[in-house]
Amino acid sequence: MTLNDLPSPALPDSALPEPDFSDAPQPGWSAWLRFSALWLVLSGLAYPAVTTALGGALFPAQATGSLIRDGSRVVGSALIGQPFTGDRYFIGRPSAAGSGYDPVNASGSNLAVSNPALRERVQAQAQAIAARENIPVTRIPVDLLTASGSGLDPHVSPAGAAVQVARVARARGLTDAQVQSLVRDHTERGVLGLGQPGVNVLELNLALDRLGR
Repeated sequence: MTLNDLPSPALPDSALPEPDFSDAPQPGWSAWLRFSALWLVLSGLAYPAVTTALGGALFPAQATGSLIRDGSRVVGSALIGQPFTGDRYFIGRPSAAGSGYDPVNASGSNLAVSNPALRERVQAQAQAIAARENIPVTRIPVDLLTASGSGLDPHVSPAGAAVQVARVARARGLTDAQVQSLVRDHTERGVLGLGQPGVNVLELNLALDRLGR
């Protein structure tokens, strides 16, 4: 065996020469500006434009706010409730959004269950509904006594609509069966059958008005 056949001793890491990148080309400001401009165009212009166009093509009604029209006149949105009064109309849930169903001030009441003000309001609401619908307080569905988290919910439960059928039918000179049929026609169910069914109050009242009675 000669000296040339012996393995060379390994050098410690500290003895290895440091790589010299001083001569490597460095990106200048112009490269960074071009990169930023590219992503600004892609994420700030191209992506919103493509998603907006796709949304409008695939879901035209939803993309424009789910607007409800009475002929050529926009009367509301299927997503936002409206206040109704009078025996001829179904009444929606209480609303704590501004003066009622105000989309600019969407909010709940923020009152805890233990708050006396909430208890007093619910009790007064229950007495008013019982008198209006001529039913005992125990028959009032809870959704007619409580506001939604946004204060904009356009739906009542099927039970909440059912307790109002007799009053609306009597005021409009219709049979209970006719009004119940309209309630069924405007009862919406969740996607793929998931979620609780709800009756869209605005659409139901518009359908009643279209009967001309």
